[in-house]
Amino acid sequence: MSDKPTVLFVCVHNAGRSQMAAGWLTHLAGGAIEVRSAGSAPADQVNPVAVEAMREVGIDITGEQPKVLTVDAVEASDVVITMGCGDACPIFPGKRYEDWKLDDPAGQGIESVRPIRDEIKDRVGKLIGELLPG
Repeated sequence: MSDKPTVLFVCVHNAGRSQMAAGWLTHLAGGAIEVRSAGSAPADQVNPVAVEAMREVGIDITGEQPKVLTVDAVEASDVVITMGCGDACPIFPGKRYEDWKLDDPAGQGIESVRPIRDEIKDRVGKLIGELLPG
């Protein structure tokens, strides 16, 4: 384990929830946590509505690209947070796993994505409190 905890966010397409979560964690942790995201079946681009929802709160995720989930990424992470990818995520002993039950923003309008974005922010805030005591 490095001096920084590493968190991997995983959802099916790595286009919405996991990208928003990675954006929040990067923004709120100020570099104190290494942030990764991936998908079990990555889309070809980040969901434009997720990008817009994050832009509204001053976080730019336009440069992100969906990435395929690899065993190496899971192995190199201290905490693996899944969002609706079910059994597609490999499990390693000694890792911390959480499954966040969140609505999928795919195909939804901005009005539906905002509450998902805000719930992710709350969960990321709690996670930071657990990983960075003090």
